[in-house]
Amino acid sequence: MNKTAFYNLSYGVYLCTSWDEGRPVGCVANSAMQITAEPATLAVSLNHGNYTNRCVSDTGYFSVCVLAEDCDPKLIGKFGFFSSREKDKFADFSWQVRGKLPVPDGAMCWFSCRVIDKMETATHTVFLGEVMDADVLKAGTPMTYAYYHKVLKGKTAAKAPTYIAPEAGQTAAKYVCKICGYVYDGKVPFEELPDDWLCPVCGAPKSQFEKR
Repeated sequence: MNKTAFYNLSYGVYLCTSWDEGRPVGCVANSAMQITAEPATLAVSLNHGNYTNRCVSDTGYFSVCVLAEDCDPKLIGKFGFFSSREKDKFADFSWQVRGKLPVPDGAMCWFSCRVIDKMETATHTVFLGEVMDADVLKAGTPMTYAYYHKVLKGKTAAKAPTYIAPEAGQTAAKYVCKICGYVYDGKVPFEELPDDWLCPVCGAPKSQFEKR
């Protein structure tokens, strides 16, 4: 199978949020889509290993937040490469309850949904949600998965449906973030990582980068 064929499917970069007994939780999702217009329904795919999956199942509610190209990359790093089971992902970002669900202020728009059905696959749950409310927070260009990879140089979390393991023999660039996999190629604006360097995706310090 030529797995590069999957690169030609279109994906966005979204945050899926919910509640854990009153505590806001969430994760990155790149498989979300509108299914019907009347009534408006959305579908989102979450890995079985994501704590947010369990919270959506328990509460029966989720929010899909669209990220813009100019969003804070740390939103993707924090929500995509850490677990809500152990970390308060909302602690470093301003957020509000919108449509009865937690939504970071850095989102471009949001949809709050009530789960009306779900389908289980070997690794993911596909939740179907009826949209209860939605709003636009700011103008912008929705971020695509291609933009995230090509412009932000972001990597894919292993639990994402679009994750493809690197082939044997592939060489890595100069510095690689051990948390989110961000690669710094050493071209600009400096050759060596400065002491105050922070990963532009997940905010990890220089100590979390390894030289390869």
